[in-house]
Amino acid sequence: MPLSGSRILLAAALAASATPGPLCAALPTQDQALALAFPGAAFLRKEHFLTEPQARLAKTLAGVEFPGLWIVAYEARKDGKLLGVAFFDTHRVRTLNETAMVAIGAEGRILRVEVVAFREPQEYMAKEAWKKQLEGHGLDPDFKLNRGIRPLSGATLTANALTDASRRCLAIWRVLYGPGQ
Repeated sequence: MPLSGSRILLAAALAASATPGPLCAALPTQDQALALAFPGAAFLRKEHFLTEPQARLAKTLAGVEFPGLWIVAYEARKDGKLLGVAFFDTHRVRTLNETAMVAIGAEGRILRVEVVAFREPQEYMAKEAWKKQLEGHGLDPDFKLNRGIRPLSGATLTANALTDASRRCLAIWRVLYGPGQ
């Protein structure tokens, strides 16, 4: 049974606030991840409740399962200008959850993906070099594992989960912030 949007956000909040265990001691906090993606920016937390047509469009654009209708976005602004938007996506990797921040620039391309909670064994976590390949991608047909994104040896489920999360966030960005919105 897929989690509803409110359950996903609750899971993200719980994951981010939980005392990190030894496997995730080096992961950034939510605030640290936002600062890494948008240095010097001020953040405005905005809640969006998607209409059914918006949710259908986002799911179609993403090409992956979509969590629900309630979305929380963190708008990054500097000198009044929108630099981009970050979303926190909590999803199952194998049997446990991961929460990743996907920061998207004002032009609709990924600026940074940062894992803030990872409950699976550390050997399944994506390395920084692998996550870097997600940067610069927009929502296009080649932004899929084994196409424009190389697989992650020994952690295929993690690679799928982060790629899907990135596609979901790009789709949400396009629906909420893209051209014509």
